[in-house]
Amino acid sequence: MNNNQINLNYIGFLSVVAAIGGFLFGYDTAVISGTIAQVTTQYGLDNVSQGWYVGCALVGSILGVTCGGYLGDRFGRRKMLFISAVLFSVSAVYCMLSSDFQQLIYARIIGGIGIGVVSIISPMYISELAVPQYRGRLVSLYQLAVTIGFLGAYIVNYLLMQYAIGDAQNLQGEWLRLIFYQEVWRGMLGISGLPAVFFFLIIFFIPESPRWLVMHGRSAKAQDIFRRIYGSDSAARTELNKIQDASSAEKKVDWKLLAQPGVRKAVWIGAAIALLGQFMGVNAVLYYGPTIFESSGISGGDSLFYQVIVGLVNVLTTVLAVFIIDKIGRKKLVYLGVSGMIAFLLLIGIYFFWGKVLGLPSLFMLSCFLAYVFCCAISISAVIWVLLSEMYPNSIRGLAMSIAGLSLWLGTYLVGQLTPWLLDNLSPGGTFFLFAAMCVPYMLIVWKLVPETTGRSLEDIERHWIH
Repeated sequence: MNNNQINLNYIGFLSVVAAIGGFLFGYDTAVISGTIAQVTTQYGLDNVSQGWYVGCALVGSILGVTCGGYLGDRFGRRKMLFISAVLFSVSAVYCMLSSDFQQLIYARIIGGIGIGVVSIISPMYISELAVPQYRGRLVSLYQLAVTIGFLGAYIVNYLLMQYAIGDAQNLQGEWLRLIFYQEVWRGMLGISGLPAVFFFLIIFFIPESPRWLVMHGRSAKAQDIFRRIYGSDSAARTELNKIQDASSAEKKVDWKLLAQPGVRKAVWIGAAIALLGQFMGVNAVLYYGPTIFESSGISGGDSLFYQVIVGLVNVLTTVLAVFIIDKIGRKKLVYLGVSGMIAFLLLIGIYFFWGKVLGLPSLFMLSCFLAYVFCCAISISAVIWVLLSEMYPNSIRGLAMSIAGLSLWLGTYLVGQLTPWLLDNLSPGGTFFLFAAMCVPYMLIVWKLVPETTGRSLEDIERHWIH
C-alpha cells in the first residue's frame, strides 16, 4: 500500500477527538491530589475515609469498564464516547455544587464511570481506524492526552490555590467566593466540565469505527470510511476484505471465542499486566504526590508546584514515546523503562530510610522522582493501552478489553485505598521498595508471554492468538 495515499490528517483528527476522552480521564484522575488535604480538613476524614474519597471514583471506573466494552461491542464506539462525555459533564457540575461529603462521593462515582468507559472505548476506537505502521503512535496519542490531563489538573490546582490565597478574597457573589475562595477544591473539581462539554460537541464530527460497522453488517458504510482513510477504492476494498476474511463477517459478539485456548491466554496476559502495572508506584505518585513530597520535608505550597513539574515531565516523555514506539517496539520500551523504574524506586526508598544519615538533600529525592516518572511514561504508561487495544479479535475486542480494564481499575482502586496505610505502616521508604519488587513479575510476563505487535495488522495479531 502506498503510504503517500494514506490520509494521515483525517486519521489524526479522528484520533485526537477520541483522545480528548483521555484528557478528561487524566484530569479527573489527577485533580484529586490537590484536593485531598482540603476535603480531609473540611469533613474531618480519617485514613479510611480519605482512602474512600480517593477510591470512590475508582469504584465508578470499575463499573464503567465492566460494562463499557460490552456496550461498545453492541451499540458502537461512538455512542459510548457520547455517554462518557455526558457522565464527565454531570460529575463536574455535581462535584462543584455538592452540599455534603456523601454527595461529593456520588459525584465522583459518576465521573469514575465516565473514566472507565472512555479508558476502554477511546484507545479501541483509535486502534480500529489506524493503519498498522502508525497504530502505535496514534493510540499513544490517547496516553499523551491522559498525561496532558494530569498536567492540566496539577496546573489548575496550583493556580487556583494561589488565586485563593491572593485575589479571590475580593470576589463578589456567594457562589463565586465559595468555589474559588472558601472551598477552592470545588473549583478544582468543577472546571473539567468545560472540556467535557467540548468533547460532547466534537464527537458529532467523527464516524463510527469502521471495524465495528463491518462486524454489524454495515460494510458499505465501513468502506466509505476506509476510502477516506486509504485514499482509493481499491485500498479500501482490500482492507475491508482482510477484516471480513478474519472475522467471517460476524454480526454479533462471539462469546465462545473467549473459550479458545489462545484467546483465553491473551485475555489472561492482558489482565495480568494491567493489574501488575498499578502496583509499580505510578498511581501513588498521581494521587499522593503532594503528600509524599510533604513527608520528605517539602512545604505544602512547594509540593503542589513540584507536582506540576512531575506532570510536565510526564507529558514531555509521552511525546517522545509517541514518536519512538513504532520504531523501537513495544517490548523493548518496556525492558528499558521498567529497568529504570526499579533503579529509581530503590533510590527513593533509600532516601526515605537513610537520606538524613547520608546527608541527601530533598533535590535528590525530587530528581529520582522525575527520573522514575520519565521511565514510567516512556514504557508501561505508553505501551499498556496500545497493547490492550490491539491484542484481541475484532468480534470480542470490547469484551476482552473490559476484562483487562477491570483488572487495571481493580488494581488502581486497591492502590488508592492502600497507599495511605502503606505510607503509615511500611513508611514511605518501605512502600517504594515494595513498588520496585512489583516491577519484576511485570517484566517477566512481557518478556516470556507477550508477542511483539509493532507493525502488524490487527488481523495478523488475531491469527497469532487463535492459530
